[in-house]
Amino acid sequence: AAGAESCLRQAIALAPTLAEAHANLGLALEARGALAEAADCYRTAIAHNPTLPQTWVNLAGVLLLLRQLDDAEVACAQALRLRRDDPDTWCNLGAVYARMGLELESEEACREAIALDPQHAKARFNLAYLLLRQGQWEEGWAQFEWRDWYAALARQLHCPRWRGEPLAGRSVLVGFEAGHGDMLQFGRYCAELKARGAGHVTLLCHPPLKRLLATLPGVDALVGFDEDVPPTDCWTPLLSLPALCQTRLDTVPATLPYLRAEPALVAAWAPHLPTQALRVGLVWKGNPRFENDAERSLPHLATLQPLAAVPGIAFISLQKGAGEDESTPWLTTALGPQIHDFADTAAIVDQLDLLISVDTAVAHLAGALNKPCWVLLPDYLPDWRWLKERSDSPWYPGAVRLFRQPAGGGWGPVIEEVAAALGAFTRVCGAGF
Repeated sequence: AAGAESCLRQAIALAPTLAEAHANLGLALEARGALAEAADCYRTAIAHNPTLPQTWVNLAGVLLLLRQLDDAEVACAQALRLRRDDPDTWCNLGAVYARMGLELESEEACREAIALDPQHAKARFNLAYLLLRQGQWEEGWAQFEWRDWYAALARQLHCPRWRGEPLAGRSVLVGFEAGHGDMLQFGRYCAELKARGAGHVTLLCHPPLKRLLATLPGVDALVGFDEDVPPTDCWTPLLSLPALCQTRLDTVPATLPYLRAEPALVAAWAPHLPTQALRVGLVWKGNPRFENDAERSLPHLATLQPLAAVPGIAFISLQKGAGEDESTPWLTTALGPQIHDFADTAAIVDQLDLLISVDTAVAHLAGALNKPCWVLLPDYLPDWRWLKERSDSPWYPGAVRLFRQPAGGGWGPVIEEVAAALGAFTRVCGAGF
């Protein structure tokens, strides 16, 4: 890649007005993550030749990543003037509109891309996110099947995929997908498979979840994805189960709790927890590798400072990984360094009065344990599973309360709202929220 970049720079030195050389240099820079430089190269290429539609498309994609949304919209429009029947451009425009919060326009652009290319997986996937966030789950789940997260796993398996036909005692492997939170949220569907006649259900999961998911109803065997996969009659990706089970807003399998903390671990963690105040756990950062983590995670534990003014609370950090070493004088104890896996986290959460968390796996764990959990959500691309505008969740009824950023973002108003709610929570001694 470095060699290609060097050659392109030499070509530009020899032919400074060659638009294609500038455009190709932009591609090389984009590939190594130099987005601002790539955008400059695409703009230079366009200045020399504004009739190259793909360069406008590439510029739009980089501007989208840089969150220069108005300019990205203009670049898409220019590309469409040159090549109106290009599905990639319509797909990019849909993504731009989604990030602008223009969901109707985003849906129309995605559907235009699909009309031009019915096999356009990215446009269908983007449309799925829109529909699922809106609660249009029948079509949303169907479009969600165009994701490709499980492609590598599918190549390793040598049994047919379950498509919803009667199970009649057959053994089923449920394949892992995406992150820990997805496994915790959708693991509930293993019980649905047993209810539909599965004779044996094997769940393939992330190794740090194995000990906890041993308590999951419907699971006969647990296998870490670092282990050999046993033979089964059929298999299914985990996140295909809501579609296969025809899940709608009013039919979510939401019997809580469906996970439980191990009594021995609860007893082992009990001495580490304060006893003289309400126990409120805090998680303020998610996995930094997640695409929207800069939006969903708080900048620092100190962002939660207004909560310290609420009396009668012992704040307990469950932060693990990024942010684990952050501290403030009002934090009673930090347990993250001692947590080994999610079974440990479950044993701690089980003994809390409340968990306050950003949108990350521990929030799903609390919901699955039926523990009060307040989830802080960004305004920019909030995850589809929390739907739109709601302050509750059909996935965790009575357990999860949602606190959303105002239009335009900003954590200040959210933390003020949480602090007020926390004051009310303490006045009823944790009886409800």
